[in-house]
Amino acid sequence: MTLNERAQKAVDMKNSGMYNCAQSVTVALADETNLSEEQLKQISAGFCAGMGTMEATCGALIGAGMIAGLKTEGKGTLGITKQIQEEFVKRCGALKCKDLKTVTDGKPLCPCEECVRNAVLVYGEKMGL
Repeated sequence: MTLNERAQKAVDMKNSGMYNCAQSVTVALADETNLSEEQLKQISAGFCAGMGTMEATCGALIGAGMIAGLKTEGKGTLGITKQIQEEFVKRCGALKCKDLKTVTDGKPLCPCEECVRNAVLVYGEKMGL
């Protein structure tokens, strides 16, 4: 599966209404881990809407960080997640869910689907997928 196909899979899961933003990213990248899709869906369940609906860090971004931690086994993860965050901000305009959902000119800064897509793409680019 190509990186773009993974990103589209994540968007499709988010749009299905059966996965939140963090779950969509973790499940789309499940083969990067030793965990099942169901385990990843459960682990990331509480990180939507800006980490537990607090409008803080974007859940899609948290999902990418979770997968990075599993992939690196915790070694060098902080540096990688920093790189993922920096690129995510360049593409989406913010890190916080509240800021990403802020509506100007009739549309949000970055819709959830695009946050999910960009989180998968940035993860893949930084991790060499």
